[in-house]
Amino acid sequence: MRYLSTLLLLAIIILWSSCRNDFESDPSIGNLEFSTDTLFLDTVFTNIGSSTYNFKVYNRTNDDFTIPSIALERGETSNYRLNVDGIPGKSFENIQVLAKDSIFIFVETTTDITQQTGDLEFLYTDRILFDPNGSQQDVDLVTLVKDAVFLFPARDEMTGEVETLLLGEDDNMEEIRIEGFFLEDDELNFTNEKPYVIYGFAAIPSGRTLTIDAGARIHFHDGSGLIAANNATLLVNGEVSTDPEVMENEVIFESDRLEPGFSDIPGQWGLIWLTAGSTGHVINHATIKNGAVGILMDSNDGGTDPTLTITNSQIYNHSAYGILGRTANILGENVVINNAGISSLFASFGGTYNFNHCTFANYWNTSFRNTPAVTIDNIFVVRDDNGNIIDVLSTDLIEANFTNCIIYGNENLELGLTRADEAAFNFNFKNSLIRFNDFNGQFDDNPLYDFTNTSIYENVILNEDPDFKAPFENMLNIGEDSAANGQASTPTSGTDISGTPRNATAPDIGAYESITFEMDGN
Repeated sequence: MRYLSTLLLLAIIILWSSCRNDFESDPSIGNLEFSTDTLFLDTVFTNIGSSTYNFKVYNRTNDDFTIPSIALERGETSNYRLNVDGIPGKSFENIQVLAKDSIFIFVETTTDITQQTGDLEFLYTDRILFDPNGSQQDVDLVTLVKDAVFLFPARDEMTGEVETLLLGEDDNMEEIRIEGFFLEDDELNFTNEKPYVIYGFAAIPSGRTLTIDAGARIHFHDGSGLIAANNATLLVNGEVSTDPEVMENEVIFESDRLEPGFSDIPGQWGLIWLTAGSTGHVINHATIKNGAVGILMDSNDGGTDPTLTITNSQIYNHSAYGILGRTANILGENVVINNAGISSLFASFGGTYNFNHCTFANYWNTSFRNTPAVTIDNIFVVRDDNGNIIDVLSTDLIEANFTNCIIYGNENLELGLTRADEAAFNFNFKNSLIRFNDFNGQFDDNPLYDFTNTSIYENVILNEDPDFKAPFENMLNIGEDSAANGQASTPTSGTDISGTPRNATAPDIGAYESITFEMDGN
């Protein structure tokens, strides 16, 4: 009997609860609040999906309520996509928001610019309407959409296989391939009319030249890059802007993510790869940023002239190296490299390197780094699949001359030299500012770091402040208090990386002539 009474009591409680209206809520009456009244989805390329953005809808009242309807004003034709409280779609009904609580609304878009005005860019807009048939409130959506030239590997219609490039064979004689394609003859001139977006690796065919005009913008999708094949040439013809109405004439290589949150993120794309046998490369007034390796140069073309001449260029935010040269032949002037996960410059396995008025900095703070900003060696370590060393090869470092250069960063030892005695190791630093704080004295007896030896270190300044403007933000201009001021070799001529004439009698070390920094707020 007692058990029957208990069951009866439970039944009454359940029945009573189901009849209560405490969990029902009245419709909202224009009393929603939002974390923003306009959601900017920043800039995207046509037909490339945006990042996912979000905002919050608040119920600041003491009562639960239900939003009768949430919908995009353009309806099902809208290029925006929503996710409301975990549910995807373009329209929603009876969305409950508890008292003193909130819900998230997520927004993304993919827009085809050809369906619009035909302009190179336009603003695509819509609105999210809350209770449009009652006490309507809304949040505006705004996206800048840019047109572009899209370059990508072909896909076989029958098999679905994507076009690949043959890189060679591994130790087991198996082919090594990557997704990529050779540029056609009518694609070998990148202009500044539209940005270029590259999927996979775009390869310059043997015997051909890719010419990139001043002001061009080249964007790479994740895992993509540019390759110069054997006997191919890359010419980057950026210019310094002398017309105040022309904002930028430099050539920029970066990822295809245009949102501000991606503007300084390393590792978003692959690399510019100048393969063995490619020749006559010239890069002037370029910015290369946010990849894995800025420039990888494998070997050289065998001639006495530089295989790569790079001038007035900036290389920033790479997850491994700014420039990695293996037995390369590189001439550089007015080059700035900063923020690399391993080294800003790695002159590896010998070669020929001549740098004048360059700034090699490394203020990497994305992860741990214990490697120098500039590393030079004449060896190549061969490892098996398990990482075990199976051979050490060496080749001549014919010359590595650094004149009027800054080598600095946020580590104590920003210069690394490794020599194999079986091959030549010729290097020289002249009128350069170097950070090398050997607090533990581990290199005291190493002749490679004998900074008193004027045959390899001439007029070198050690461990003094270059007075960079904002090195963690890739602003490597030097100020009035820089130890590099007036210390470069003379006579000199020409301009710095920004087009400022060099002081004829007392030029500054590094890529920049010094300036007076404006005080914050001015």
